[in-house]
Amino acid sequence: MIIDAHIHCSGEEQVDDVLQALDAAAVDKAILLAPFLSGNYSLHDRTTLRSANQYLARLIAHHRDRLIGFAVVNPSLDNASEDLRQAHDLGLTGLKMVPAGWYPYDDCAHRIYEAASRLKIPILFHSGIFIDGKSGRFCRPAFYEAVRDHPDLRVTLAHLGWPWSDEANAVGLIDLINGVPPDNSQFRFDVSFGAPPVYRLEVLRKAIAVLTPELLQFGSDVFLPCSGELIKSRISDVSDLLERLDIDKRSRQRIMGGTAAAWLGIN
Repeated sequence: MIIDAHIHCSGEEQVDDVLQALDAAAVDKAILLAPFLSGNYSLHDRTTLRSANQYLARLIAHHRDRLIGFAVVNPSLDNASEDLRQAHDLGLTGLKMVPAGWYPYDDCAHRIYEAASRLKIPILFHSGIFIDGKSGRFCRPAFYEAVRDHPDLRVTLAHLGWPWSDEANAVGLIDLINGVPPDNSQFRFDVSFGAPPVYRLEVLRKAIAVLTPELLQFGSDVFLPCSGELIKSRISDVSDLLERLDIDKRSRQRIMGGTAAAWLGIN
């Protein structure tokens, strides 16, 4: 099974085209994120985020066996916890969060963690440098240690935290040191690369050595609408690196689908 655990919606995609792209890339299931970086959608505007979550719920409504919707909320905005609850009621079963103007240890963030924990919602965090060129300072991997105040939460840090990938490895290592089974770990990490190509082999080598494949999962980080060929190329990029690192078949399967399946509770 291949699970693409990191696909961005733009608000311009059609569900049939999304499914066709996944078919072409041989992707079995995908996490789709509500739009927040395109069109009129903004992380800093509650009205547009609510609209984005409603849009995503409509998009996936008849394909929830294959398309897994992650809402987007900004905890620094008023009534963000209520917005998360409403998104969950609409059928969005996960949450994407991007610290942009707030830190993962802020009180407003803890209120969202409490709500997500009650609703049993997994969280995908942006970690590492951010595309706006201003918010990377909020996204250091160690800042997410605040999640440990909510032991029932299960989260993923995206992009292996690059350029702070060693710090991300250290965050994830704690549960392994303490003997926590990987599927019960609070943290896992997606290999949607924030790192430019010249860094990727070494970043992935260290992550596999420290975190093991049990805590790593594939994400293409593509923006819809896109072709299946683009998603397939992201799969090939990771597969080629795993080949160069001489990673065995079982471990590859874990990274390409098994870790995300365990995180999402997919049998």
